Amino acid sequence: MPVRLGSTCLLSAGRLKGRRVGIVSNPASVDADFTHVVDALLAAPKVTVGAIFGPQHGFRSDLQDNMIETPHASDQARRVPVFSLYSETREPTAEMLAHIDVLVIDLQDIGARIYTYIYTMANCLRACAKHGVDVVVCDRPNPIAGVDVEGPMLVDGYDSFVGQFPIPMRHGMTIGELARFFNDHFGIKAPLEVIEMEGWSRHMYGDATGHPFVMPSPNIPTLDSAIVYPGTVLFEGTIASEGRGTTRPFELVGAPWVEAERFAATMNARQLPGVHFRAAVFEPTFQKHAKASCGGCQIHVLDRAAFKPVLTGVALIDQIRATDPSAFAWRPAPYEYEHDKEPIDILSGSPALRTAIDAGIRAEELARNWASESKPFELLREQFLIYS
Repeated sequence: MPVRLGSTCLLSAGRLKGRRVGIVSNPASVDADFTHVVDALLAAPKVTVGAIFGPQHGFRSDLQDNMIETPHASDQARRVPVFSLYSETREPTAEMLAHIDVLVIDLQDIGARIYTYIYTMANCLRACAKHGVDVVVCDRPNPIAGVDVEGPMLVDGYDSFVGQFPIPMRHGMTIGELARFFNDHFGIKAPLEVIEMEGWSRHMYGDATGHPFVMPSPNIPTLDSAIVYPGTVLFEGTIASEGRGTTRPFELVGAPWVEAERFAATMNARQLPGVHFRAAVFEPTFQKHAKASCGGCQIHVLDRAAFKPVLTGVALIDQIRATDPSAFAWRPAPYEYEHDKEPIDILSGSPALRTAIDAGIRAEELARNWASESKPFELLREQFLIYS
């Protein structure tokens, strides 16, 4: 039997009867039978869907670029207003919330600090705390499991929409656990209820849950993409390609100055755990190095339990830099509209990663510090874990 999602548990209990519901969702908000949560709400007896809210990339996840704002719209099939929470506002306004008396959040996170849906959720909690609207977060599996914690911590002064709270890059929590963590520990204090899943355990990856993998955003096409994402997303802070514009974003990395076979051999010689680097040459169709031949590699995860995505992503960056330091560069600001800090610093959570790589320090050495830095978070995290 598939894992029973929070949304399924909520709807089967009939607890929304007589209420005007707002729903924060996108195309990945489906159950094991591919029924979308909005359609399930519309079919539920005595439930009124008053508004739909979409996160980054839009309710239909049709905007490719990761920094393009999404317009408001109207869903013609369902005749419900669609409000963008990646627009002139990233938090529901009083006018938007006037359509509803309970806000349901059913979003698929992928387990990385910088994936913005968890901050859309946090912003919704703040708005609902301010305006007295109940919030229900329907829990979903962390597709890269909920055991491992890895990577650098975000530090004060480097918060942004890709990192609002001091947590490590791979947090090892579900979106429901994060909702309780954000709401309670960081003092948001919204009227929150988390609807727990049934049948999920922390070691389970997405393909063990019995649920389809629906792209949670345009450049996470497969579970393989999600598994490597917490590390290779850091390529967004460089001028090297993270594979956007190919059919394997975040699995393919490279740059025009890299000779693929030599690079892959060097990476494999580092003997990073649970992974093989296959030499690859690719030509992005858009974004960085569009229509240019890039040498690099495809990341093949051989052992998920051993694989360290953040270690691997940082090692790939330091090796690409070492290949030709004069060709390599960090991506210039801005990464987000409101920030003039270097994009790599926003993504990694501080200047430490950038300055270390520039000084010739390799990922393996940096990783030794991450465990000690994240230890207080891991102890705090234990208080908010729901599943065994």
